[in-house]
Amino acid sequence: MTSLARQGAILGFVLGLGLALAWAGLPRHRRQRLAGRVLPYLRDTPRPSRLLEDDRPVGGAIGLLAGPVLRDLGAVVERVLGGADSVRRRQLRAGLPADVDRFRAEQVVWGVVGAVAGAAVGTASVVLRGAGPFPVVVLTVVGAGLGVTGADYLLSRRAARREARMLIEFPTIAELLALAVGAGEGAVGALDRVCRLSRGELAGELRRCLADARAGANLPTALSGLADRTGLPSLRRFVDGVVIAVERGTPLADVLRAQAQDVREEGRRALMEAGGRKEIAMMVPVVFLILPVTILFAVFPGFTFFRFTL
Repeated sequence: MTSLARQGAILGFVLGLGLALAWAGLPRHRRQRLAGRVLPYLRDTPRPSRLLEDDRPVGGAIGLLAGPVLRDLGAVVERVLGGADSVRRRQLRAGLPADVDRFRAEQVVWGVVGAVAGAAVGTASVVLRGAGPFPVVVLTVVGAGLGVTGADYLLSRRAARREARMLIEFPTIAELLALAVGAGEGAVGALDRVCRLSRGELAGELRRCLADARAGANLPTALSGLADRTGLPSLRRFVDGVVIAVERGTPLADVLRAQAQDVREEGRRALMEAGGRKEIAMMVPVVFLILPVTILFAVFPGFTFFRFTL
């Protein structure tokens, strides 16, 4: 009797647990919370700066001392070089947050590293060759200047490389958008589908536009922000075509296909122009190196023959 009571209690417990789980799994109990409803519209939003996550100084006393010094030296570099708008524009083109003060601080760090390297080379020349202190001063100044200008050059190169990758990705992205729109998707739905299926720089920019559109901005404004962040004329024409198609109701798929074809033609023309420039550059060693050596080999036996004859 005790065994039957124990088995009945276990079966009753399992039955009650199953009924409780079934009751909790009913659709009325699986309503999505506010955070779950808002999350799909915010998942593509760019993360805020890490400087806003924690107000505690990084690096202890070194961070407390180095931060104001870097800011002051960065302000000096800004007053000397200027061009804050150009720096901000190139940072956006490179996919970086538009923070001129941080870039100036990085330039100061690069300048200090270059100055230390120049001073080390100058000191080595003084020790090994017995030169005066003038080379040390000159190499230190030159190293600091190369460090500051090198940071600016690397920013420009990073922006150019990113835009080159975007230009390579653009025809494929435009074709995918055209296929999605031709299949019946709207403009926002096509962007969402392409962003979920694509990877790359241009797909990241489109995710940012989609996040802006979901956050409340209309699609033309979000796409105009994409055109403003990049320096590619083809993307500017693409954005203008999409905006006009959305506002006037013209067939968007045809516009996207035409834009993709234009970009392919532009890439083909750029490739032909690069080939022409390389061909001219290849003539320099031919004219100034190979041709003189060939003439020398052709003329030298004759001079040798005349010398032995005379």
